[in-house]
Amino acid sequence: MKKPRRTISTSSKIKFEEPKSSSSSEDEEEIEQELADVTFGELQKARSNGSHLVHPKPKEEKKGGRANKNRPMEVSCKKPVTRFREIIQGSKKVVRDPRFESLCGTLDVDGFRKRYDFLFANELPAEREELQKQVKKSKDPEVIEELKKRISWIDKQLKSESAKRTEAAILAKHKQKEREAAKQGKQPFFLKKSEIRKKRLMEKYKQLRYLASLKPSSRKGAGRMLQRTTDTCHTVGLTTLSNKFMTSLGSGEAE
Repeated sequence: MKKPRRTISTSSKIKFEEPKSSSSSEDEEEIEQELADVTFGELQKARSNGSHLVHPKPKEEKKGGRANKNRPMEVSCKKPVTRFREIIQGSKKVVRDPRFESLCGTLDVDGFRKRYDFLFANELPAEREELQKQVKKSKDPEVIEELKKRISWIDKQLKSESAKRTEAAILAKHKQKEREAAKQGKQPFFLKKSEIRKKRLMEKYKQLRYLASLKPSSRKGAGRMLQRTTDTCHTVGLTTLSNKFMTSLGSGEAE
C-alpha cells in the first residue's frame, strides 16, 4: 500500500526577506561562473554581433620624458617635423698637424741634425754593410729582392741627407756674406732654390775633380758619376761646365 504523502502547511502570509547585499553578491558570483565557462571563441562572436560592445578608452598623449636626466629626450617619429626646425650640427673634426702647431714650438733644423747625426754617420752605413753580406749569403730570390730594396732605400736616405747638408752649408755661407755686405750699406740678396741647386752641383764637380786627380782608376768612376748628373746639369744651366770637365777627363788632365 502506498504511504500517504505528508503535506506541509505553508502560510502565504509568511515571507522571508533576505538582505540585498547578499543577493547581489550571489548574482555576481553566478555571472562570473557563467563567464568562466564561456570559451574565447564565443566571446569573439558575441562581440562581433554587437551584443557586447566594449568602448575603448581614449588614448592619452604621452608627454615626452626622460628616464634619466643624462639621456636625450625621445621624440615620436610619427609626428611630422616642422619646416623651420633647428638642426644642431655636430662639431667638425679638426685635423691637427704638429708641424704647424704653435704649442709644439718651432723646428730647430740644426739641432735636429746634431741630435740624429749618428743615424746617417754610423747606423745606416753599418746596416747597409750588413745587408750586403746577407745578400751574398742568401739563396732565396725573394729575400734577396727585399734586401736590395732596403739597401736602395738606405742609399736614397744617405744621398738626400748629403744634399741637404751641402745646401745648408751653401746657404749659411751666403748669409754670412750678405750680413757683411749689409754692414757696408748694401741691400741683401736672397738665394733662390735654383741658385742653391746650381752651387750644390758645382761643389759636386769639385769633389769629382779631386777624385779624378788622385788615381787614374778613379777617373772612370768620376766620369760615370758625372755622366749620371749630366741630365740634371742641362736643367739648371751647367751644360758648359759638365762638357768642359768631361773633356778634361778624356784628355787625362785634371784641373
